[in-house]
Amino acid sequence: MTTLPSQFVALAERLADAARPVVRKYFRTPVAVDDKSDASPVTIADREVEAAMRAILAAEAPDHGILGEEHGRTNCEAEWVWVLDPIDGTAAFITGKPSFGTLIALAHNGVPVLGIIDQAFTDERWMGVAGRPTTLNGQPAKVRACPDLAHAYAFTTAPELFCAQTRPAWDRVAGKVKRVRYGCDCYAYALAASGFVDLVVEAGLKPYDYCALVPVVEGAGGVMTDWAGKPLTIASDGRVCAAGDSRVHAEALRVLA
Repeated sequence: MTTLPSQFVALAERLADAARPVVRKYFRTPVAVDDKSDASPVTIADREVEAAMRAILAAEAPDHGILGEEHGRTNCEAEWVWVLDPIDGTAAFITGKPSFGTLIALAHNGVPVLGIIDQAFTDERWMGVAGRPTTLNGQPAKVRACPDLAHAYAFTTAPELFCAQTRPAWDRVAGKVKRVRYGCDCYAYALAASGFVDLVVEAGLKPYDYCALVPVVEGAGGVMTDWAGKPLTIASDGRVCAAGDSRVHAEALRVLA
């Protein structure tokens, strides 16, 4: 296992600290919304948050790569690559719903080894670092036990985000769990890490959508893989399954298959 230099952890915290005032400045204000080529929304808040984080990385870690949702790829062949989603859940952000988050990941040779889910409005920060327990605002965060899918509370952001090939698999899972909830984006994974949610299943995600989530979920005692049960990397196909209990994860994978 990669031993993460302490200065990288401190740098990740600085990035999250820099994002917060920008998020708070624009949240629940009448910001203009543009549509990107994939029809997903973007605002000045998304662009300014990522720019603020990139400025710090350019000064503090110029040899590292950056993969960001809004400003693209820089030196992504580097050993260390920062993966940034300035506002994961922009649709929630622009509708005033505090279930979005700033996602900051650090990948070592393509494998996520550090992740932050930062919710500036509710003042919550989950941090996962490989080999360490996940924390929420500095205190331990822990998943909860759940014996099987029939007892599980499951989340996905929205059923329409699945495509024709993946929607039937989600529908099978949804038909077996105790309760399904929608619309939490990255916040669902944070809630799983804190023991309130048992399962999150999604498809069509990009690396900046999931890389930060992996260390958070795993460091809290959970399991997060692709739908084939393989570890997630920057090169994964965007189908993810996260569970607090390994029994639920294994059962979900069987149903997804």
